Amino acid sequence: MIGKARAAVRTSSSSLWLAAVALLFAAAFGANISTPLLLIYRVRLGIPPSGLTAIFGVYALGLAPSLLFGGPASDRYGRLRVLLPAVALAAVASLIFLPGANSVPMLFAARFVQGLASGAAFSVGSAWLQDLVPSTWAARRASLALNLGFCAGPLVSGLLAEAAAGPLLVPYLVHVVLVVAVLVLAALSVRAAAWRDRPSPARGLFPRTGLAAPARRVFRRALLPTAVCVYAFPSVAVTVLPLELPRETHLVGFTGVLAAATLGTGALVQLFARLLGEWCGATGAALGALGYGAAAAAAAPQSTAVVLAGGVLLGAGGGLCLYAGLRLIGELARPDTRGACTGLFYAWAYTGFAMPLLATSFVPVSRLLAPLSALAVAAAAVAGWLAATRG
Repeated sequence: MIGKARAAVRTSSSSLWLAAVALLFAAAFGANISTPLLLIYRVRLGIPPSGLTAIFGVYALGLAPSLLFGGPASDRYGRLRVLLPAVALAAVASLIFLPGANSVPMLFAARFVQGLASGAAFSVGSAWLQDLVPSTWAARRASLALNLGFCAGPLVSGLLAEAAAGPLLVPYLVHVVLVVAVLVLAALSVRAAAWRDRPSPARGLFPRTGLAAPARRVFRRALLPTAVCVYAFPSVAVTVLPLELPRETHLVGFTGVLAAATLGTGALVQLFARLLGEWCGATGAALGALGYGAAAAAAAPQSTAVVLAGGVLLGAGGGLCLYAGLRLIGELARPDTRGACTGLFYAWAYTGFAMPLLATSFVPVSRLLAPLSALAVAAAAVAGWLAATRG
């Protein structure tokens, strides 16, 4: 009888963390599903390159308040009361993209709603995973789910755009179906496991880490610089680099493949990230530096192969930094402020989305990426020093 009871507990627990992973994956799938389609919008609506990166970047305007307040709201009211509506809102964002085929303002609106949905889904979903499993496992599973979703979304939309009759319709409907299926799975898993949220009514809605002074120092000095690298690397790969290539027939499909290679590598590195230990964040920053260097080298000859190599390096760097940050949060944060700490980490991470806008608005890419490479090397050195001296 005892063995059967333990087996039942393990089964219910595994169904819960699988549901959390599925919710993160569905939200991440939708976050970048429009990325390769921006090239179609560019031609159809006459949008300049700076306009494309602005549409891509307005996502951060919805993301920031959602990250800052979604995590504390889940600490106070419970994870699922925030997470499930956030994932459902991601499907609503995909539906808003449908009239965006003929309207630039609707594209901005859709990306803004995507940001609102993603911020809460990522921070609360990651915090819920840390409630369910040990912090190291939670960091790996959250990073894997997010990067796989980031990879699959643009890959599917890019391939469907090349093959399907409705390139600006079918990818979004696929995402809506995925979200509905995942929400049903989550509801059934929660019901079967009889999961109950553990809200903290005394907590406010403003993001407060609740960390002791030594932990706050680590949060500021190590976690925040690592967070910025998380998306500063892959965002350049999936938005800026395709603009540097010749306008070939299958450029939309190639953009989807590039995004999949970049973000898929970010998922694959999770398999051995824990082996790097304290040096995981420093290694990620160093790989990002190499990726910037490869991207700068590819700009002049317009080399597709070098662009792919740069994307892989940038994706690996971002993936390692994501794992390092989530693991450190699991070690530092208390359960009752875990949502707030995770939200603050993602808020800093998404400041990296400003990088593509800077790259296309002010200076040519080839002139910008070389100094960025040097800055990333310096960041790697600083992160390595912090990792070596913190313990």
